[in-house]
Amino acid sequence: MENVKNGIIDIMEEVSGEDVTSMMDENFYDNGLLDSMATIEVLMSIQDEFGVTIPVLGFVREEWDTPNKVIAKVTEMLG
Repeated sequence: MENVKNGIIDIMEEVSGEDVTSMMDENFYDNGLLDSMATIEVLMSIQDEFGVTIPVLGFVREEWDTPNKVIAKVTEMLG
């Protein structure tokens, strides 16, 4: 879990250009830190980093809008 957390933080910091450690439950869409293009970059990076497949048709933005939610989703996918 800690590797997932650190990896997600690194990806989200790289894409957003912000230190996300103090914003783990903040909505990155509402804050303007992620848009549709940044979301694709985050999802592609997660797939590359963790070897998971995130189906575009199954993507629900509200389930991926905070760093903690992203960590939970990826952890769930890794089983």
